Amino acid sequence: MTQFVDVILPVAVPKLYTYRVPVELTGFVISGQRVIVEFGKRKRYSAIIRKVHGVAPMAYQAKYIEAILDPLPIVTEDQFKFWEWIATYYMCTIGEVMLAALPSALKLASETRIVSNPDFNRDYQQLTDSEYLIVEAIEIRNVLSLLEISEILDQKTVYPLIKSLLEKKAVLVEEELINKYKPKIDKYVRLTADYTSEESLKNVFDALERAPKQLELLMQLISQSKMFGHSPIEVKKNSLQKAAGASSAQTAQLVKKGIIEIYEKEIGRIESYDGSLTPFNELSNQQAVALKEIDHAFKSKQVCLLHGVTSSGKTNVYVEKIKETIAAGGKVLYLLPEIALTTQIINRLKKYFGNCIGVYHSKFNANERVEIWNNVLSGKGYDIIIGARSALFLPFKNLDLVIIDEEHENSFKQYDPNPRYHARDAAIVLANISNAKVILGTATPSIETYWSATQGRFGHVKMKKRFGGIQLPEIFCADIQEERRKKKIKGVFTTFLSNAMKIALENGEQIILFQNRRGYAPQWSCDDCGVVPQCSRCDVSLTYHKFQKKLNCHYCGYSINPPSKCDACGSQKLAMIGFGTEKIEEDLALQLPKAKIARMDLDTTRSKSAYQKLLAGFENREIDILVGTQMVTKGLDFDNVALVGVLNADQMLGFPDFRAFERAYQLMAQVSGRAGRKRKRGKVIIQTRNPNHWIIQKVIANDYEAMYHQELLERKNFNYPPFYRLIQLTVKHRDKNLTEDGARELVKLLQVELKGWVLGPEFPSIARIRNFYLMNVLIKFDRKASPTKIKRYINDSIGKLKQNKTFKSCIVKVDIDPI
Repeated sequence: MTQFVDVILPVAVPKLYTYRVPVELTGFVISGQRVIVEFGKRKRYSAIIRKVHGVAPMAYQAKYIEAILDPLPIVTEDQFKFWEWIATYYMCTIGEVMLAALPSALKLASETRIVSNPDFNRDYQQLTDSEYLIVEAIEIRNVLSLLEISEILDQKTVYPLIKSLLEKKAVLVEEELINKYKPKIDKYVRLTADYTSEESLKNVFDALERAPKQLELLMQLISQSKMFGHSPIEVKKNSLQKAAGASSAQTAQLVKKGIIEIYEKEIGRIESYDGSLTPFNELSNQQAVALKEIDHAFKSKQVCLLHGVTSSGKTNVYVEKIKETIAAGGKVLYLLPEIALTTQIINRLKKYFGNCIGVYHSKFNANERVEIWNNVLSGKGYDIIIGARSALFLPFKNLDLVIIDEEHENSFKQYDPNPRYHARDAAIVLANISNAKVILGTATPSIETYWSATQGRFGHVKMKKRFGGIQLPEIFCADIQEERRKKKIKGVFTTFLSNAMKIALENGEQIILFQNRRGYAPQWSCDDCGVVPQCSRCDVSLTYHKFQKKLNCHYCGYSINPPSKCDACGSQKLAMIGFGTEKIEEDLALQLPKAKIARMDLDTTRSKSAYQKLLAGFENREIDILVGTQMVTKGLDFDNVALVGVLNADQMLGFPDFRAFERAYQLMAQVSGRAGRKRKRGKVIIQTRNPNHWIIQKVIANDYEAMYHQELLERKNFNYPPFYRLIQLTVKHRDKNLTEDGARELVKLLQVELKGWVLGPEFPSIARIRNFYLMNVLIKFDRKASPTKIKRYINDSIGKLKQNKTFKSCIVKVDIDPI
């Protein structure tokens, strides 16, 4: 019987395509395998088999699949269900979901560019003739597309060869070089084979009497390695030299004499935990009650909100639930909003759970992500996966618990490209497919989550006190206007904050300063005519970065050298307006010259190692003051932070968005929670021109409930979530007039059926990005209405717009549940 397969292609096409299985491959194809198929005239892709059947397509003649890449499926049936839900709910194609879900090494296409791996050990003996030819050609030409490789070898299908070269780490997919994973290599020391007996060592001891440091090195090596015990262990070169008080030169002498040898060992992203496991902490009364209440909630609810104030010990509750889940044979997914946050939580969890923790996020290269993917797929690798939102797409087996820490964070939302999913909401659906439970943890729940809990959709557990009886920080306001009137303010710091910083430093305490704007100065302005240099590709002013000596656009990356005179009027009177983290760091160095200051923002943490170095420096008290953007508000736990300063609260409150007050409360409450977490009550100083603003007052009172009820009333009155649902459509084109006309035409089409639920079109606050003009159309509809029908009508309307030749080139972006 002739076999056919329906495949998912890694492109934005609205349906599956059917291919014929060659006779020689009949019986070997399985749903979830990758196969090589031709799509279009010359393009080839690694597609995923969704269905195997015996029905030929009616509309076209099916092409043959060219090769099977996997002996067993790499995508599970539960994953397919999850992908299909994502595609349906977020109004994108399943091919776009596939692109987001799979590591790039698993989704090769004929346009994929291959480059040499600089870490390849040049062991050409392990390569076949064809593989060697590819590697040689890439080394000569630096980069080759799969299509070019196909032409060089004069063979149609090269995907199995490239797969083999990726596995041998001889090549890399070019896109992975941006954030290339570099394995950590450690050097270890051991005795050579000639010196492993007691007799041979006795002779060495006699010979080294006149070289005391070398003798001490040898003694330390024997002691640390426990070589004569039942369980010898490996000894790191650095730790050995440190213990012996010896240098690398002295170690080299022992190597030269043939007594010891040095060997290298690759260490994974999470180092093997060699120490004994730490006993689990005994839960406090509050934590034990919370755990019991979560268990009770899980009897009738799939999802439970753990609403605990900052430093209440939510992580200890997570650890207990993880322990229970693993003991019952289940797996755990621990989602965090930022890649950077994985560092602290990994270090904490591995003390309890050892080496059963895996990490998955976009900082790893393709090969590393494929290894983790395969490990999870086997079900034998990790019991716990920690990761950012992309970890949702791993091929879990026996997933029993999902923890979403800091569930309120906007970072869980994917903005571009498709699928524009929210990881929190998608994780709940994944858990439902997997029959798993979900804990949503936060000190400041999103209003939608809290509303769901109060409506009985989610379980709801509260932890109102800090762990260990530590009080919540005292929060004060510093009135910027009043200090300016009295001419007391020094640069960006009020006298109140300046004095508090000096006292904290005198007491040997640490400080965190929060300013939600990176760079040196937000604007570079002409004093005479007021003109501000703008990005040539976006409708936004350029931000000055002093370290780079550049004016940069934070939206498209455009940059210029600072002008010496105004382009509009020629005046040389140019001034910087406002302040970013870079300027704050400079002002601090002038005011507090003895303080050790560090900055944490996108500019200083582009690599994971840079972030880890900053965290380690602050944790080891090598840094006195940490200045940062939103990064410093998220989940950091340092016991010596006594003071937190919010440098410009008004900036958060003035944002034109219905969620602005909620976000401002969350940011200020979260960063406040970094103060006084262990030893004593901390202090928080909020600088503002409006100290009586109701949101600031609620932050001071730590009154989430009051903020929630006030915001909920506003949203009910003006038809916003959680009472109404939102879908935002953005029309994009390089021609401004065509963008406007296209958006208006789309509104007309939508209003035929959706009438008053359609609002707009309107230009957003930044109406041009990367030379594309943008216009937004907002659809607001009652929760009782059918989202399926509305989405179907939106798709029909976009289809009709595209059928109009005038607007065929307009791009329409769909964002479900925009934030």
